[in-house]
Amino acid sequence: LWDTAGQEDYDRLRPLSYPQTDCFLLCFSLVNPASFENIRAKWYPEVSHHCPNTSVILVGTKLDLRGDQATVDKLREKRLAPISTAQGNQMARQIKAIKYMECSALSQVGLKQVFDEAIRAVLYPPQVKTKKICSIL
Repeated sequence: LWDTAGQEDYDRLRPLSYPQTDCFLLCFSLVNPASFENIRAKWYPEVSHHCPNTSVILVGTKLDLRGDQATVDKLREKRLAPISTAQGNQMARQIKAIKYMECSALSQVGLKQVFDEAIRAVLYPPQVKTKKICSIL
């Protein structure tokens, strides 16, 4: 398990940890819309470029804060809102993730399930659909 840094300082070094990766957990904060958008703009393009056939699980983190009124109020002041489960599922479909999950490290809700799903993805990888070639002789 590699927890790669998200800082731009490591952009050139980070892909060195990708070879032989069996499953990516692409994580974003449910209460940080910019981190959610970075999945589409930065993280998915990067991992799909370096490991195009590797399973991806999309994970929304800080689930405990999505219902926290102070956090929601701070977002509302900026005309923002927490990321919904529907938005997470839509992003998962767009990036062709095998699963979308939400968890909270603080409360432990959904945390074990995320790692169980990653293990399942490695032990039982999704079948890669091969394109049939039509040859006319």
